[in-house]
Amino acid sequence: MLNAVKYLGGTVLALGIIAFLIGFFASGSSVLTPIGIGAVVGAGFVFVFGVFFVAAEEMLEKAYQGTAPYKTK
Repeated sequence: MLNAVKYLGGTVLALGIIAFLIGFFASGSSVLTPIGIGAVVGAGFVFVFGVFFVAAEEMLEKAYQGTAPYKTK
């Protein structure tokens, strides 16, 4: 599951950077610049939420096995 989050986040990040660079440097129109910025920020959110969900899933799997997922002193 974490690999899917990495690949999806990385793909959206790469597309966002490419869109930003094309909009900022190559194009006379600046329509792609905010789309690229939004895609980069969106990739960050996808990655952070994906890592959170993967960690939550692993904690639940440990809880269903009967082992303590985290021990406090």
